[in-house]
Amino acid sequence: MADTTNPILDIRNVSKAFFGIAAVKDVSLSASEGEILGLIGQNGAGKSTLMNLIGGVVQPDSGEMFFRGAPYHPRTPADANKVGIAFIHQELNLFTNLTIAENIFIDNFPRKFGLIDKTAIKQKTRDLLGAVGLDMPPDTQIERISPGERQLVEIAKALYQDAALIIFDEPTTSLTARETERLFAIMQQLRSQGKALIYISHILNDVLKLSESIAVMRDGQLMAHEPVALFSVNRMISLMVGRSIEQLYPPRTSTPSPEIVLELDGVSAAGIVENINLALHKGEVLGLFGLMGSGRTELARMIFGLESFEKGEIRVEGQSIKDPSPRNSIRNRIAFVTENRREEGLLMSIDIANNIGLVSLPTFSRTPLEIVDRRELLENAQRMAAVLQLKSGSIQQQPAKSLSGGNQQKVVIAKWLLSRPSIFIMDEPTRGIDVGAKYEIYSIINQLAVEGSGVLIISSELEELIGVCDRILVMSRGEIYGEFDRAAFQDERILRAAFRENDLPADVHHVAEGVSDDATV
Repeated sequence: MADTTNPILDIRNVSKAFFGIAAVKDVSLSASEGEILGLIGQNGAGKSTLMNLIGGVVQPDSGEMFFRGAPYHPRTPADANKVGIAFIHQELNLFTNLTIAENIFIDNFPRKFGLIDKTAIKQKTRDLLGAVGLDMPPDTQIERISPGERQLVEIAKALYQDAALIIFDEPTTSLTARETERLFAIMQQLRSQGKALIYISHILNDVLKLSESIAVMRDGQLMAHEPVALFSVNRMISLMVGRSIEQLYPPRTSTPSPEIVLELDGVSAAGIVENINLALHKGEVLGLFGLMGSGRTELARMIFGLESFEKGEIRVEGQSIKDPSPRNSIRNRIAFVTENRREEGLLMSIDIANNIGLVSLPTFSRTPLEIVDRRELLENAQRMAAVLQLKSGSIQQQPAKSLSGGNQQKVVIAKWLLSRPSIFIMDEPTRGIDVGAKYEIYSIINQLAVEGSGVLIISSELEELIGVCDRILVMSRGEIYGEFDRAAFQDERILRAAFRENDLPADVHHVAEGVSDDATV
């Protein structure tokens, strides 16, 4: 039971502005022992800024903070760590060239006789990994494990710190359903030990399920901070966006054409994908679903030329792509929204306008000397920012790294929209994006299809694919194992295909074996 009379963290009238834009306005908030506080709001609502204030990444312009009753003025993240605050960030903070054990103990290695105690490190790492359900050797390099497994390493690292306050910022975005349930069990265990937890998520049902109280932010202000019993999903959405949202998905307003814009014929890479045949039609939104490790992302990267395949053929509008590469894909008007926007989608330290113009630079440098027309680029970048309702200061001055996660994703999408692609590959395009912004992204996907683009969308959220797609392909163990037309969309059926159950209904195509040469998958 939470002890609300003795908050571990107490924030009073805190404010912070960037580039003249108020990110947090006069916010008062507290988190108590034995409490899970759910914190929700749209991207740009001020959640991340508030967490950065708590974590010592930035300092408030006004207001006070108290930790365990004492004045709290963190100047660096090390100050937050020292008093007992741990973060599980949406964007993982791991060194990919180091091992799991090295990442967990990076700033506090156990020692024996003045030397690093490698035996103790390995045993403690095994214990921590066991606590989060990750069965993996401590000396495994981070670069060799999946995003979901990396998230669990972050959680193990926080457990090692034995912090009094743990802040979870979208911790389930890379986790499977089983890993998510394991995380929730860990969080409940930490709560029962008297820890204070702040849980930030756009999955509102999870917030309702886990939290004792919920705080809602909008435009930098605190709209509500009340017991969970006073909330429903509809009320949460209304407080977040300032209006009620009657439907989560826009209606499909176009029908796919018989014309094929992208075709894969027998694409294979040993141990990754096997004999992939698929056709993406003009004006179609085609979903690709599968469990972690099914090969979905790897296949998308092969299509775009980021990873190689050993045999098979990729055709764009009937023409074979002899040398798949990102450069050739861009020339063939293929766009790729990566799931890893931080490392692959953006140049984080440069301004928003230049990020939006990255792919389309040749369009703005048509002179013989190939000098970029800065004015034209800026005008088009501003137009795309307006279309996507980007929340930022000056796009000429503000760097991409200063945006919230959802607004960073909008910049990635704007970058590709500006190139007017005929094929749009989107890998987890709404990961970490709030319900209001998701609707905007879904509307963009729908409009792309209306204008004749073929959209291939990969998502771990099955409900999302059912809501936006014309057809869904299911991958399992590197193969396409099932195909579902819109009339056959049903959660249970699609999940059964993902788990490779053999008793698929008669009206569902099982395409992993015995696909005829003329089949359109």
